[in-house]
Amino acid sequence: MLGVGQRRFSPVDPEAKASTAALINATRQIMALPADRPQVLHMRRDGVDQERIVIPAPACRSRFEVVLGSDFVAQADGEIVQIGSRFFADYPEWVTVPIAHELAHNILRHRERLEAKGVNYGLLSGVGRNVRYFRQTEIEADILSVSLLANAGYDPKIALLFWRAFGPVHGAGILRSRSHPAWKDRVATMERAIAELEPESPRRPAILTARNRPLDGNWQALLEKRR
Repeated sequence: MLGVGQRRFSPVDPEAKASTAALINATRQIMALPADRPQVLHMRRDGVDQERIVIPAPACRSRFEVVLGSDFVAQADGEIVQIGSRFFADYPEWVTVPIAHELAHNILRHRERLEAKGVNYGLLSGVGRNVRYFRQTEIEADILSVSLLANAGYDPKIALLFWRAFGPVHGAGILRSRSHPAWKDRVATMERAIAELEPESPRRPAILTARNRPLDGNWQALLEKRR
């Protein structure tokens, strides 16, 4: 692939260390193109330059990557969702749950909304004023994730099964961070969200409107406490 429309992709250095940098750059260039008109693909096959006209179709704006290793990686930055291969190995029947949760972060523009509040990431996410904003985003993502699962044809109750299995075993990790509510309260919150699901797809829960509002840090209003 040489480019799309008037945009040309930078050639890849065959001697460079393998990375996804070229893919990321090309994806961003494509996303910047008008979605309401045909686009010309420029490609080279067997040494011959070719052109193909394609009609853009709506698609997910997030990219997905599997991170190899033994860690339970689950993160999203607004453009990409990364899920550790450990989830596929240990929870193959429920791996869609953390994927839906991370995709929900991107849909709800959490990275952008957090940065607008000037929060600190990493270890400092569980300190001071950062806590309330990160907790709000985690709960919002939990709520939206059950709708994403249902819209994709999954039984949203698999979210409850996953957290009840994952939470007690790995509660000493990210689930114990002050930036994340207690896993049992998160399960109760998702139970409520499932009970409130519309019967027909596509489901567009009210939490979607939050993506256009600044974070207010009022995570308590969203959380259903375990009884």
